[in-house]
Amino acid sequence: MSTLAHTMMTAARSADSGLAGPGELDRYPYAQAPAADRVGAPVWETADPELGRVGRRSAGSRGRGLHGQLVQQLGQMIVSGDLGADRPLVPEEIGQRFEVSRTVVRESLRVLEAKGLVSARPNVGTRVRPVSDWNLLDPDIIEWRAFGPQRDDQRRELSELRWTIEPLAARLAAGHGRPDIQQRLSDMVEIMAHAMAQGDALTYSRADAEFHSLLIQVAGNRMLEHLSGIVSSALQVSGNPVTGCDRPTEASLGHHGRIADALAAGDGTAAEAAMRQLLTVHPEVERVVPAPREH
Repeated sequence: MSTLAHTMMTAARSADSGLAGPGELDRYPYAQAPAADRVGAPVWETADPELGRVGRRSAGSRGRGLHGQLVQQLGQMIVSGDLGADRPLVPEEIGQRFEVSRTVVRESLRVLEAKGLVSARPNVGTRVRPVSDWNLLDPDIIEWRAFGPQRDDQRRELSELRWTIEPLAARLAAGHGRPDIQQRLSDMVEIMAHAMAQGDALTYSRADAEFHSLLIQVAGNRMLEHLSGIVSSALQVSGNPVTGCDRPTEASLGHHGRIADALAAGDGTAAEAAMRQLLTVHPEVERVVPAPREH
């Protein structure tokens, strides 16, 4: 195993200690939290009890302090529908109920406004915006939807979006060969093979996420590159057998290897075909590719 592959595998296994390492993409520890940690019911003593149904999460899991925790809680409440569209958010009330300062509330609402979840207007105040205004490509919103009432829609939409992005990225990447990136892609396949043999699903999934992120970045299209975070999000929150990346299998590993080989050979057609095979759902699922939906 190459030095880089060994480093990557070690880094992935050190995630539980909180240490970051090269190639570590542990951006969504929430996906791995026990269900009891994700959902709770600390009801606020208020006329609107739904305001108290906040998503629970261990403190510091995002490393963003009170500000990050409040963004997480309010964001989950909005995305889950506990705080419906046009619902007024009173900063003083939020600060009192969550026992945080005005500064923390103000900064948190600004983050949510940047994500399109709320709007602040003079003489109107801060209100929750409708789903049509949300930045649905924001990694946090992807996560919140994937673990809320909209989980099935979110996972289906992510799968369909990957079908649009990744085969094209694989074809383009074949024409932008870089020895360093090609070596890293091969290392990821090697790590995945070793992890699967060891039954190490966590290391496998992190190497998988790194593989797909690298492939999009080397496609030579800056707009596609900006979408690499969406693919990483999809891999982290899939949870169901939607694509061939959702669990370690010999078939999935083989497809990754064929993609890497096609890229090394500069064969865009083969790389695209291998990616489409990889993104095919498992045989026990009803449809093989995302089918058009009835309107």
